[in-house]
Amino acid sequence: MIKRITLLLVLLLLVIACKEEKKQNITKLQGTVFGTTYHITYVSSEDYQKPIDSLFVLVNKSLSTYMPTSDISKINQGDTTIVVDDMFVEVFEKAKRIYNETDGYFDPTIGRLIDAYGFGSGKEKKNLTTEEISALMEHVGFDKVSLKDRKVHRESSDIEFNVNAFAKGYGVDVVGRFLESKNIHDYLVEIGGEIRARGTKDGKLWKVAIEKPNVDGTRSIQKVIELDNESMATSGNYRKYKVNAEGKKIVHTVNAKTGLAEESNLLSVSVRLKGDCADVDAYATAFLAMGLEKTKVFLEEHPELKVVLLYHNEANELAEYAN
Repeated sequence: MIKRITLLLVLLLLVIACKEEKKQNITKLQGTVFGTTYHITYVSSEDYQKPIDSLFVLVNKSLSTYMPTSDISKINQGDTTIVVDDMFVEVFEKAKRIYNETDGYFDPTIGRLIDAYGFGSGKEKKNLTTEEISALMEHVGFDKVSLKDRKVHRESSDIEFNVNAFAKGYGVDVVGRFLESKNIHDYLVEIGGEIRARGTKDGKLWKVAIEKPNVDGTRSIQKVIELDNESMATSGNYRKYKVNAEGKKIVHTVNAKTGLAEESNLLSVSVRLKGDCADVDAYATAFLAMGLEKTKVFLEEHPELKVVLLYHNEANELAEYAN
């Protein structure tokens, strides 16, 4: 009897020790970057805060339009001598591929339009006219730029890059790959709502929430998703917008095909993929511009992409489409 009790106590202590060990092996980092917040959770006792901070600096140095000394800002300013780094090359090639796949709905050459609408780092132009939008659209098109020998070539100096639509997602990938290089394969990296999850936590898949597109500023959950070695990005126009002099909403997602920043019935797009977060970040932006029906058609040809689309139906009620 005593031996049995002793054995039970030993087993109990082992269970407690295992639980404590699991707690000790989970590291959580958080802070601010790219104008938003980040949260990083991984199964390891090592603190990688400093090297991750250094990676954020490198991403900004290459791709931030808010830093006048970054490579992308210098290129936008007309400096043709810039030899871009590996980060810029990867982002450029991803942008080119997704630009072609989405028939131009994702296009990082809309920098001047984003500035004009007041959502970029440049000067805002109030109450854009149809003529002004048409003039700006003459300098939009990823088919008007190229990359050769690590130098960017633009058909016009008025073409301006803005990769903010998927820069957060790319930053997520940079951190995720760094963790993997340290033999950490159970982690979740989130920057501004864009997520890359690999492996598990406590033997269970990582769970993340998709918010309801509440226009009154309140926050609530639409549904919870399990990420199975997937990345997920969410874009929406229900929170970040402006109102012009006529009382019309100007949303932050600019349609690269029309130059317009109009509100539609598609409120929120969440895309996930067994791949990079930068990719789903770009697709989410493109789908908002495409609208509900064109997105559904696109998804038929890309079954690898899983989505949750939240929209207003004909009765102006919140509806959901998921594949």
